[in-house]
Amino acid sequence: MKLSVSTIIVILAVLLFGVSSAFFTVDQTQKAIVLQFGQPVGEVRQPGIHVKIPFIQKVVRFENRLMEYDVAAAEIYSGDKKNLVVDAFVRWRIDDPLLFYQRFKTENSFSIIEEAKSRLGGIIVGELRRELGLHNMIDIISQNRGSIMETVTDFSNRKLAEDTNAGLTVIDVRIKRADLPPQNQRAVYDRMRTEREQQATKYRSEGRRNGQMIMAQTDRSVRETIAEAERKSQVIRGEADSEAAAIYAEAYSQDPEFYAFRRSLESYQSVLSDRSVILLDPGSMEYLQYLGKVGEYPTPPLEAPKPLTADPPKPLETTPE
Repeated sequence: MKLSVSTIIVILAVLLFGVSSAFFTVDQTQKAIVLQFGQPVGEVRQPGIHVKIPFIQKVVRFENRLMEYDVAAAEIYSGDKKNLVVDAFVRWRIDDPLLFYQRFKTENSFSIIEEAKSRLGGIIVGELRRELGLHNMIDIISQNRGSIMETVTDFSNRKLAEDTNAGLTVIDVRIKRADLPPQNQRAVYDRMRTEREQQATKYRSEGRRNGQMIMAQTDRSVRETIAEAERKSQVIRGEADSEAAAIYAEAYSQDPEFYAFRRSLESYQSVLSDRSVILLDPGSMEYLQYLGKVGEYPTPPLEAPKPLTADPPKPLETTPE
């Protein structure tokens, strides 16, 4: 039987398509399972080129890398009865693609991922409600949040293993935002402002008290320092006066007359100034003994003032015209 050229071309095309469909590749960032009539018959974990039965088997690929999922924001009550709107995200990975497919299988692989995210989000929200309900709001929004999130991650993995055996692992759960509901924000902010103002008033009063104590100690130290300095200065002045008196006494004993003369001159210099008015007893002039005796230097008579003379005025000279 002789085949036509078109028939040969069709047969070759079918053979070529069948051969090409018998091979498939798996990327190093992927894992895959092989399905036969909708049932899993194999699992591929190694990257590279692999073989399957054409037209009977098909391949479903899954991500081998970490995936992120933003959990829907939910209202959660803290341990101190504060209502919080918590927005969290989870990082997760598929560990066993066969179990993952069996637990979340749908019409296509994309819906499988979405179904897994939906189930995972419900578990994460439930664990957040349980764990955050044991802690106060200040612990949730402070540095203790890290340990709280580790506990949520551990319990989420336990929940997945016990309930579904889903073939996936939760790597990390983190809170992006933890806000108050809009209707409660104003009241909470006012209460927080009042608490901060009370704390600030306490700090100011303590600061003023400490300042007064420091000023009192400083004033006391200054007074003690001044008193000690004055005491030392009095001691030094007393020693100096004693030494000066000893020097004066020694000088006086060597020449009393000269000493009296010198002291008198010093007194004259200070008393007999240009504007000094001194009343002295004429009968006793010992104070002025070094200036001479009264009557020894006669006072010269006063001369009569001379009359003022002036030359007569000269007649005006006229020049004939």
